[in-house]
Amino acid sequence: ILAACSLSCIGRKTWPPYDMIMISLSSSKITLQCWIILDLFLTIFCDPSYFEENIFGIIKTVYLILNYASLWFGAWLSVFYCIKVASFTQSFFIWLKQRIARLVPWMLLTSWLCSIIAAIPFAWHVHRMHNNFTAPSSLTNSSAMRTTRKDSLGVLILLSNAGICLPVILYVVASVLLIWSLWIHTRRMQNNASGFRDPSREAHINAIKSVCSLLIFYITYFIAFTFLLYIFFLRFSIEKSLCIAVMAACPTGHTMVLIWSNPKFRELPARILHHINRPVR
Repeated sequence: ILAACSLSCIGRKTWPPYDMIMISLSSSKITLQCWIILDLFLTIFCDPSYFEENIFGIIKTVYLILNYASLWFGAWLSVFYCIKVASFTQSFFIWLKQRIARLVPWMLLTSWLCSIIAAIPFAWHVHRMHNNFTAPSSLTNSSAMRTTRKDSLGVLILLSNAGICLPVILYVVASVLLIWSLWIHTRRMQNNASGFRDPSREAHINAIKSVCSLLIFYITYFIAFTFLLYIFFLRFSIEKSLCIAVMAACPTGHTMVLIWSNPKFRELPARILHHINRPVR
């Protein structure tokens, strides 16, 4: 996806809005997968220093920013599909359809800004925890510090959930509206069908299946990420490894659905293989 969209943007003064969203989404996913591998490597081979030094705070803060950004980019992709494909006649929807190309760069920039702002409470909490663990403290203050950390962790989880609820709501609303519009259009085509196989109707049905699949992967990723926030500060466990595995698998499934549903993405690997297998003269 990243290669196909980047090739279509080369030599253009203005990038197509769809390619801008796909480049942002695919690059954030690739960076996130690489960051997860780095996190696992440091957890396994640098366990003592990983939890005692500021490495833990830096790795996890960047990890959260990349997760937030991926959720935002996925939400904007769903919104873009809904605005471009759905056939609603409301004035606000028509206004968005006419201005979506100019709004996309600001939407992507706002996504990074919101992701960084949403990760600030986590970075501050990790910094305070690190100072509490490294600073000398008496036994009488240990229970009070433990209670304070539990209370601040609850506030942190609440703020983190608030930071990811908005893109999830945008994604779900846009996907439901798009499915509804496609379904209404498909029923109209079915009522007007003459009994022969209609390629346009089949294309609409495939589009509905693709949107539903993307929605399932997105919601699954959101649930795993939300559950991971509750066990974020625990050391490696079965629950934590299961959440990480689900969060690593969902972007792969999401990407496969995007490739399968877009001819431009399906044709590029075939062209590359044809170029590689072509005999050299």
